[in-house]
Amino acid sequence: MRFFLLLLACLLTRPVFALPTVPLATRMLLPVPTRANWGQGRFLVKPDFTWQVFTPQQTPATLAADSAVAEAVERLVLPVLLPGRTRANRRRASPLPTAALVLQYGRPGNLLTVGEDESYTLRVTPMGVALNAPTHLGLLRGLATLRELAAPNKVGGSVLPEVDVADAPRFPWRGLLMDAARHFMPVAVIKRNLDGMWATKLNVLHWHLSDDQGFRVESRTLPRLSQVSGQFYSQRQVRDVIRYAARRGIRVVPEFDVPGHTIAWQAAYPELSSNDSTYTVYQSWRLANVAFDPTKETTYALLDTLFGEMTRLFPDPYFHIGGDENDGRQWRRSPRIMAFARTNGMLKADGKTLDKHALQTYFNRRVLGIVTKYGKTMVGWDEILGPGLPTNAVIQSWRGKKGVLDAVKAGNPALLSSGYYIDLNQSAAFHYATDPLPDATGLTPAQQQLVLGGEATMWAEFADSIIVDSRIWPRTAAVAERLWSAATVRDVPDMYRRLALLSPQLETLGLQHRRAPQLLLRQLAGSAAAVPPLRTLAQVLEPVKEYKRHFQGFIYTTQTPLNRLVDAAPAESDGAREFGQLVDTLLMARTTAPSAVRRYLPQLRDQLQLWQKNDALVQPTLQQNPLLQEYALISTHLKTAATLALERLALLEKGQTPTSAAQTAALKQLDALKVPVGQTELAVLPHLRRLVEAK
Repeated sequence: MRFFLLLLACLLTRPVFALPTVPLATRMLLPVPTRANWGQGRFLVKPDFTWQVFTPQQTPATLAADSAVAEAVERLVLPVLLPGRTRANRRRASPLPTAALVLQYGRPGNLLTVGEDESYTLRVTPMGVALNAPTHLGLLRGLATLRELAAPNKVGGSVLPEVDVADAPRFPWRGLLMDAARHFMPVAVIKRNLDGMWATKLNVLHWHLSDDQGFRVESRTLPRLSQVSGQFYSQRQVRDVIRYAARRGIRVVPEFDVPGHTIAWQAAYPELSSNDSTYTVYQSWRLANVAFDPTKETTYALLDTLFGEMTRLFPDPYFHIGGDENDGRQWRRSPRIMAFARTNGMLKADGKTLDKHALQTYFNRRVLGIVTKYGKTMVGWDEILGPGLPTNAVIQSWRGKKGVLDAVKAGNPALLSSGYYIDLNQSAAFHYATDPLPDATGLTPAQQQLVLGGEATMWAEFADSIIVDSRIWPRTAAVAERLWSAATVRDVPDMYRRLALLSPQLETLGLQHRRAPQLLLRQLAGSAAAVPPLRTLAQVLEPVKEYKRHFQGFIYTTQTPLNRLVDAAPAESDGAREFGQLVDTLLMARTTAPSAVRRYLPQLRDQLQLWQKNDALVQPTLQQNPLLQEYALISTHLKTAATLALERLALLEKGQTPTSAAQTAALKQLDALKVPVGQTELAVLPHLRRLVEAK
C-alpha cells in the first residue's frame, strides 16, 4: 500500500518536461510561484467531485493539522470549485487514492517555528489534482494556489488549467500589522482579514493591541487597563482568533507598545507616569510624547505582572514591545528622572543634556529581561537597537532600509516595514518596488539570512472597522508577492493585471474592500439616481498621501466618524491609473506607430467628456449634503482639467501642436488644481498633465 501511494505521488507530481512553459504574464497567480509549467489541457470539476488527504501516523499534532487542512478545503476551496452545489460528504476515507483531489503531507508543520517548511507541489491534469507538501503548512499554501486557479465553467461548476507547480517562499516572515488600538476592530473583521492573508500566503498577523487611544485586551491581573478603554477583546476572543489564525497557517504576534504610546496605560495606572499628571484615554491622533517613568521599580513590577499574563495568553515565541517614537521630552523635564540619569551616566558630553537613547536602552534591557524570563524573543521597532541588545532580539524597521542593514550588521534578525505602510495611501507599485533585501546591499550571506522578511502595516487613525478592508486590500497582495516570490518578479503592469483578477476572489472570502466604499457612497448620495455621478467623481479621487491628513484644517479625534467622501475614495484609483496607461499608449504610438493614434483617441475623448459633464450632474448632490459640500470645488477642478485635456486632444487629432504660450498657460492651470480638497487629491492630474505637455 505504501509503495502504491509513493508511485501515485511520483506520477502525479513529477515535472511535466514535455509541456510548454507559458510565460507567467499570461496566467493569474499572485503571488507568482517559484516554477509553473503549463499544459494545454484542463480538469473539469464535476458534480461528483471528491477529495481525500493522506496523513502521517495519527498523533494529536497530526489530528490538528488534518483538521486545519480539511477546514481549508471545505470552507475556502470547495465553495469556489463547486459554486452553488452542496459541499457536504465529499471527503473520502479510502486507503487508495480514488478522489479527484488527493492531498498528502509528510508531517505536521510547526507553525511557531520561523522558517518552517512551507513548500508544496501542485499537479493538475485532465484526470485529477494532486497536492503534496513536506508539512501541512505547505498544503495550506498550495490550497490557496488551487483556489486561485479555479475559473467558472460555462455550464456550471469550475475548471482548472493543466499545470505543474513547485513553490516555496522567499522569506519566512510575511506579515500584516492590524491596529486595533486606534480604532477597535471586531473579531469578525480580524477573521476575514486572516482569510485574505491565507489567500495571499501571508503568515504573520502582527496585532497592535495598545496605544495612547486604548488598551484592547482583557487583563485579569490589571483589569483597569482594558476597562478604561471601553472596547476590548476578552481573553476567550483572543484565543479564538489565535486558533482561527493557526488553522490558516498564520502566527499571531501581539504588540504592547512601551515606553511611549502609553497614555491609555497611564489613565488606568497613574503610577506609571513620568510626572505628576493624571490622564484620560487620549482622544487625538497627534503624537503625545508621553512615556513611562523608566526609573521606578514599580514600572517594571507592573510590566512583569502584565507580560507574565500576556505571554501565557499568546503562544507565539515572539513578543513585540514597540519602543518607538519616544522623544524623551517628559524625561528631560523631570528632576527625578534627570537625577537618575546623572547618577547612572546617561547624560551627553556636556554633562547637562539627557542622552535619551541611553536611558531608553536601560529601559529596553529591563523589559528584555522580563520578556526573556517568560520564554519569549523580543521584537521592537528601530529605536530599540543599541549597544548591549542581545542578537536574538528582532528589529522591525519603520524608518528606512538602513534600519534593516544596521540591525543585521549588528547580528540581529530584522524585518522591513518602511515602504509597506499601506495606511499612507501609496500605490501598489510603490510598495511592490520595495524589497527587504535589495541588490548591492554589501551584506554577507550570513547577514542576508538575518533578513526575515517584512510586514505591511495598517495603522488605523483613518480606518475604522467599516472601511479598513478597503485600505488593506487589494494593495497588500502586492506586498505579499514581494515577500513570497523571487526578487526577479518585478513586472508592474502584470502585477496590476493579476491584482485585478485577485480582488473579486478576495471578496468571495468575505472581505469588503469594494462593497463598503460603495455602501458609503450610497449613503452620501441619498438616492439611487445620485450615486453614478458621485461615484464618477470618487473613482478619480485619492486620500492625500503620507501624513498630510493630520494637517489640513480638519481636526480628527477618536470620535470623528469616517463617513466623508475621502473615506469612500479608493486608496489607489484604478480608474486614474488605467487612464494613465491609455495616455502613455497614445503618446508612444505617436512616435512608433502614428497611424494607430486615431485608434486610442475615441476612448480618451469619451472618458474626458464624461468627467467634463459630470460636474453639472453631481453638483446638486454635493450642495445638498453638508458632508459633501466641501467637494464641490474638486468636482469643478475635474471639469477644468478634463476641458484642458480635451483641447489638447483636439489638436492631437488634427496633428497640430499648441503654441508655447497656450501650453504654458494650460500647464499652469493644471498645477493650480493640485491643491487638496477635503483631504483628497485628483489622482488623474499627473496623467492629464502628460497629455497636455506632449510636444
